[in-house]
Amino acid sequence: MELNKERLLELAHLLPGNGMHEDEIQQATKTMLQAFGEDPEREGLLRTPGRVARMYGELLAGYRVDPIAMVNEAVFEEEYDAMVVVRDIEFYSLCEHHMIPFIGRASVAYLADNRVIGLSKIPRIVDMFARRLQVQERMTHQIAEFLMELLQPRGVAVVVEGLHLCATMRGVKKHDARMTTSAMLGTFRTNLATREEFLANISRGTNPIL
Repeated sequence: MELNKERLLELAHLLPGNGMHEDEIQQATKTMLQAFGEDPEREGLLRTPGRVARMYGELLAGYRVDPIAMVNEAVFEEEYDAMVVVRDIEFYSLCEHHMIPFIGRASVAYLADNRVIGLSKIPRIVDMFARRLQVQERMTHQIAEFLMELLQPRGVAVVVEGLHLCATMRGVKKHDARMTTSAMLGTFRTNLATREEFLANISRGTNPIL
């Protein structure tokens, strides 16, 4: 099938360039350590700037994932017109307000219109949007909109539950608080029975995040 590559690239919200500037991250980390009152030259911190730079390269890798290569011709024409659900997809992300992690699970469904995608690709799509500076609400809609364009299904549904360390380690310090966001597109928005079927599917036997 032909993909609208220009539109998929637009919906991926990628950053320009080939990668991050690790030297600048290392220097910034040294500056922060000094601002904390620490000695960046002491043994335990000597390699910390390099570790931090490599860490951010991994945590923010989603900004530069090629969505076309990621899909890798894994969208297939298939005589199938029912619901496909992939639930409890683990993810981690960084809150863009404090750059502190939030972690959780995403459940994704689409109502196929004779077009399906390989199972492993949906978690990869979740990771593409999670591994960047994010807010959970935006991430939820980005996943849904990308799948809607990619598969052209009759509908897409995404529910994300997140544990935000910015609310457990600092601020209100509520360690049991969880945030749930959802995006319902197409038939999932307009048809109550379809939406309820999806919600029933993802509620069965779900374990807590932590």
